[in-house]
Amino acid sequence: MSDRRWLCIHGHFYQPPREDPWLESIEQQDSAYPYHDWNERITAESYGPNAEARILDAKERIISIVNNYSSISYNFGPTLLAWLEQHSPDTYASILAADRVSAGHFGGHGSAMAQAYNHVILPLADARDLRTQVLWGIRDFEHRFGRLPEGMWLPETAVDTDTLEALAAADIRFTVLAPYQADAVRRIGESEWSDVGGGRIDTSRAYLCKLPSGREISLFFYDGPVSRAVAFEGLLKSGELLANRVLGLLRDEPRPMLAHIATDGETYGHHHRHGEMALAYALRYIRENDLARITNYGEFLEHAPPEVEVRIVENTSWSCAHGIERWRSDCGCHTGGKPGWHQRWRGPLREALNWLKQEVDPAFERVGASLFGDPWTARDAYIDVVLDRSDGTAPFFATHASPELSSDDRVRALKLLEMQRHSMLMFTSCGWFFNEVSGIETVQVLRYAGRVIQLAEQLFGVNLEEEFCTRLEQAASNDPAIGNARVLYERDVKDSKVDLLRVAAHYAVDSVFDGGQSRDVHSYSVQVDERLHEKTGDTQLIAARARIRSRITGEAADMTYAVLHLGGHSLAGGIRPFEGDDSYRALVERLAQLYEAADLSAVVRILAAEFPEYPFSLKALFTDRQREVLYRLLQSSVSKAEAA
Repeated sequence: MSDRRWLCIHGHFYQPPREDPWLESIEQQDSAYPYHDWNERITAESYGPNAEARILDAKERIISIVNNYSSISYNFGPTLLAWLEQHSPDTYASILAADRVSAGHFGGHGSAMAQAYNHVILPLADARDLRTQVLWGIRDFEHRFGRLPEGMWLPETAVDTDTLEALAAADIRFTVLAPYQADAVRRIGESEWSDVGGGRIDTSRAYLCKLPSGREISLFFYDGPVSRAVAFEGLLKSGELLANRVLGLLRDEPRPMLAHIATDGETYGHHHRHGEMALAYALRYIRENDLARITNYGEFLEHAPPEVEVRIVENTSWSCAHGIERWRSDCGCHTGGKPGWHQRWRGPLREALNWLKQEVDPAFERVGASLFGDPWTARDAYIDVVLDRSDGTAPFFATHASPELSSDDRVRALKLLEMQRHSMLMFTSCGWFFNEVSGIETVQVLRYAGRVIQLAEQLFGVNLEEEFCTRLEQAASNDPAIGNARVLYERDVKDSKVDLLRVAAHYAVDSVFDGGQSRDVHSYSVQVDERLHEKTGDTQLIAARARIRSRITGEAADMTYAVLHLGGHSLAGGIRPFEGDDSYRALVERLAQLYEAADLSAVVRILAAEFPEYPFSLKALFTDRQREVLYRLLQSSVSKAEAA
């Protein structure tokens, strides 16, 4: 194959971060049934199958199994990779290995691209968040792939000059945009610009974008019609059809030409069943018939550096015909819904979140100045702690914090940085992308806001929740039964907040069913120091003291709890902060004596008197465990009924 015909297929693999902001894990999402959650479902349908895509012969026999990632250009969202690392380690390992393999195929250029950290629309971010999103994306990439990235994918390909400046300042060599994000071109060294607006740019080459700072960055513009055909028009029904359609972009010219497309990576397998097989077959078909040189952007850029300069259209993206309005106004872009539905909620939602950020940022800077050399520099570096909670805090504090910090100061410092992390997470683009404010993606950004509000109250003694909720009233739902985003916040966020007492309550109730050993509860650790456990027939009494500690912020407290299980789902008990050895042992002694005397009503009365503020029921369990316990109790009841 000559060096004039090059071909690259890019997949943007990403899911909205779905973790509970307090537990740092994903609880069950019923809409993903029969899977536990959407990450698990799409991993089964797309991320996993692309790592081991089957190629069939004419008789539908498997003739090869290939890792598609090693033959395409791809990026994975950092928050998705963090989930895959924990929950699908084989798929995660295949994604990382593919980058190393691709570097061998493509002249030392790995195919993986970085991504701005949590899919914020960067032109709508302030300068500090823009910088941090880029730096966190680079550091996350380096941590996982073992090298610095050459390219970075922009969330929704949303771009403006400031965004490109941030990439170039961080030594990113290139990014990929949609064709209609190009405004004008000219040969390097010439003065006259040619208009290429409306998607008329020649997508077969790399372009140089000169920036006001004097920096430069290379830009690729993918082919729009073929990318749309792959994503929406059934082009993945046949691997050969896909290959020929992409090859049709190549013209017979003396210069190197690049045929390239870009879609959501989930197109291959999730949006289109067996799409990963069509992709694998197409790549094999092109190679075996020597129809083009399969490449990635880094290799092509080295072989054919830009000869043409480009200007971008400011504030544009690949998924909004109105620029970036989809993430701040009722522009008309949506994903469906009933007739008459609107997205007028988008503007007030962003305004409420902007207000919250403007309230907490100055306080972060003021309080952070007493804890860090520079609080914003510390925030940029905090990604190292996020990537390694086990021992990442020691070198971080040694570099960025005052050496005189007490243990309480360190907790405050980590809470400050967690507040900042969640203040960026609450701007994740998916919160605005869809058609209704009550969608799970929008509720998720409200949950991040709830975490910011909670931390701000703990750190600064301010209550921002009422004003925030008042502002949410302007974000109207299309569902009259919901009304507005304030109702959603109060229904789905306000009572879902977690603190150390809430974790201890979950653990105490769960100890009735799992034995009560010291263990982790999501992002918290529980260390049981003393424990009474008495059991008679179907009843049991548990009383204990335990230390609850957040593995995220280091915050810890000792708790006393007691629970009487009367069988089935009948519970009595409660929890409170530990009040000393004498108080604890006196309580345990009284409960034990009454339980041994079978005076259960007296036990219940003591529990009600001793724990008036935090009584128990199965509702104290977090969602996943609550469902597991209820299912177990139901099975037990059915078994007893059948035996009778």
